[in-house]
Amino acid sequence: MKRIGLSIVCYLMSSVAWAQCAMCRTQLENNVSSGDIGIAAGINTGILYLLSLPYLAIMVLGYVWYKHSRNNARLHKGSVAG
Repeated sequence: MKRIGLSIVCYLMSSVAWAQCAMCRTQLENNVSSGDIGIAAGINTGILYLLSLPYLAIMVLGYVWYKHSRNNARLHKGSVAG
């Protein structure tokens, strides 16, 4: 049941993301046509920032999981040998 709920939430979040992309593109086209290119650079930086956060979170969680499993293996190995 949790998997179905998670799938629904992911689907709804992706539809919101597509709507935002169209809005950003329209806004950037309007600004570039009026001669203001600085906003486009800021939005591109923001997009890269938002793109990197999930990967950073996955790397941190992977590192924590690795350290936790390594410590558990060390503790388990010590209790069996002792």
